[in-house]
Amino acid sequence: MIRVVLADDHPVVREGIRGMLAAEEDIEVAGEAASGAEAVAVAAAVAADVVLMDLRMPGGDGAEATGRLRREAPGVRVLILTTYDTDADILRAVEAGATGYLLKDAPRTELAAAVRAAARGETALSPSVATRLVSGMRARAEAPALSEREVQVLRLAADGLTNAEIGARLFIGATTVKTHLVRIYAKLEVSDRTAAVTRAMRAGLLG
Repeated sequence: MIRVVLADDHPVVREGIRGMLAAEEDIEVAGEAASGAEAVAVAAAVAADVVLMDLRMPGGDGAEATGRLRREAPGVRVLILTTYDTDADILRAVEAGATGYLLKDAPRTELAAAVRAAARGETALSPSVATRLVSGMRARAEAPALSEREVQVLRLAADGLTNAEIGARLFIGATTVKTHLVRIYAKLEVSDRTAAVTRAMRAGLLG
């Protein structure tokens, strides 16, 4: 029997997921939690095998709770179940140690199969999430290398600082900042700051 904890701050959502899993003979909902911190505590209390974790919750979000579980209870698998599928959300969850990532519109059969896969320690990703992960990895692999100084300049540009303000922060002249930006634009094959920042963020160049 696979013991599952449902972690979501909406009781109706938890009730719906519980209902979806009720028909599965090998899956038991052993506990529920309304926050990330509560999910960690409940998972330990009921000896959970898998935690179905929402990303956006009060009292510590799902990614933070996932990281805690991986450190404190490495035997517990975390399967993210959320409505958010942005690159940043997916990467945070995966980097925190999530075994899988599903969207809440997943059908019952897909959800049950993902829980079983997670319990076995296997990766379970919804098709759209898998596509975004592969695309993100490809973008990072194809991204041109920026120097440490160019990354510093672009990061400050992303914060909205002017050339003069960037220069003051880095103790270089505004003309030198402009030169760095021109080189960055050439490397990223863009023509302005906004495009440069967007391309760099997608490629993971700004951390």
